[in-house]
Amino acid sequence: MVIKLLRPDNKLIFSPMNSFSTTNQSILDALQRLIAVVAQLRSPDGGCPWDLAQTPQTLIPYVIEEAYEVVEAISSEDSEAIAEELGDLLLQVVLQAQIASEHQDFTLAEVATGITQKLIRRHPHVFGDVEVNSAAQVNQNWEQIKAAEKGETPEHAQLLSRKLKRYARSLPPLIAGMKISQKAASAGFEWENIEGVWSKFEEELQEFREALMTEDKAHQQQELGDLIFTIINIARWYDLNPFDGLQGTNRRFIQRLEIMEKFAPRPLTDYDLDELESFWQQAKARLKSEQ
Repeated sequence: MVIKLLRPDNKLIFSPMNSFSTTNQSILDALQRLIAVVAQLRSPDGGCPWDLAQTPQTLIPYVIEEAYEVVEAISSEDSEAIAEELGDLLLQVVLQAQIASEHQDFTLAEVATGITQKLIRRHPHVFGDVEVNSAAQVNQNWEQIKAAEKGETPEHAQLLSRKLKRYARSLPPLIAGMKISQKAASAGFEWENIEGVWSKFEEELQEFREALMTEDKAHQQQELGDLIFTIINIARWYDLNPFDGLQGTNRRFIQRLEIMEKFAPRPLTDYDLDELESFWQQAKARLKSEQ
């Protein structure tokens, strides 16, 4: 088998004769088997009722969930967990492509071809004649090429509002908030010192409390968002990651509940608040001793 890799101008980049290794073939075989399994799950003739009922829209929560579980696995540095979660995320890609192909929208081959061509276009220093001396230059070239692909001028591509809209549209809110805060600060939207940030926090906290005294749910949501965004700014000033911080809190909360359930001979719903607090403190102490 001969594998040819071409630049956008159709000039040959890579064509290794007889270099298609057994490892590469096993990868293709495994991917082909996954594609076949997903196709069978979606087959009206003997397929799975649950898979057949899915649409691109109903699968959105699973795409997000699997992406987060990949992040969690990577954070744990557990290679088996990482491989498993990457498999779950890959399933979502294949399943979305399978459904799209059934409606003749696009195929998995088009997905793979599209990202391959994009990588080649945006890495002219690897697949072309462009020379770079730093990662910063690579990023600058990437943004310029990306803007050209979208028919934008370099000036429009550099607009702060454009960048912030992209973060708000494509990232989870907490991560987007940090990105927006960082970019805005680098553009000059910044407090002179940390005392100014804390003053803003107190202001937003008071406004949130006042909003809760009204029956305007939309206003309450707005003030809650302002308060959370201010906390994100505090985290940025102290070089903390709010995403990691909240993930850690969620994980510890669940761990403490697991230990509480081991301490308690009955379901937790059978106990009053004082008893639950006692179990909570025991669980907290147990976790602390294990650190």
